[in-house]
Amino acid sequence: MQEELIAIKGVNDGLLISLSTTEKWQSVTDQLAARIDERAEFFNGAKITIELGTRPVPKYELSSLKALLERRGLKLSLVLSESDTTRSSATALKVPTERNGRPVAVVAPAKLPELQETAPVNSEETGTQGTLVRRTLRSGRTIHSEGHVVVFGDVNPGAKVIAAGDIIVWGKLRGYAHAGVHGDESAIVCALDMSPSQLRIAGHVVTSPPGKRKKIVPEVAMVRNSQIIVEARD
Repeated sequence: MQEELIAIKGVNDGLLISLSTTEKWQSVTDQLAARIDERAEFFNGAKITIELGTRPVPKYELSSLKALLERRGLKLSLVLSESDTTRSSATALKVPTERNGRPVAVVAPAKLPELQETAPVNSEETGTQGTLVRRTLRSGRTIHSEGHVVVFGDVNPGAKVIAAGDIIVWGKLRGYAHAGVHGDESAIVCALDMSPSQLRIAGHVVTSPPGKRKKIVPEVAMVRNSQIIVEARD
């Protein structure tokens, strides 16, 4: 079985990127740059943890990777490695490093599970994984997920939630929300109190109208007839 060059997962406050331990370094970093450039909005502002396994990465190679990320507005915040060479390189570049055994809270896989068109014989259904956030997101905070996102709290102005799937806010949505970030127009955004600074579903965008609403009710936003509509859920 061929080793995957790059695997990307969501972790608390950022992304975990696992790189191939056998492929040529230039090939791996070129593909990583291409992946980031293709989905710039998804990666925007994320803290990056790089997992390198047993691969020995000299300082000049790790430095080039760090520069690659920084040119795209990303921070290399942690290196996970079993190699003394790699950890020494990270230390020299003042990047925190831990062995692969360090627990990293993975909240969303890079690839969404394939959906079955018909239920199996036992009628058991498989759900899509996602991110559960049990706190209010304050200004400057960004949540990325390759699945769905559920926020038990508010999304304040200046905070961002970006998801490949749906976004559910059990509170006030006042910040930026982008569901179906990879082009899924079936994605939805729900909130108990919905007044986002900007709301996107796939390639469609809408902003909240100015002024104060008379009545606040739970609402769901979806794409219908190539535009975002918002419906109340009394």
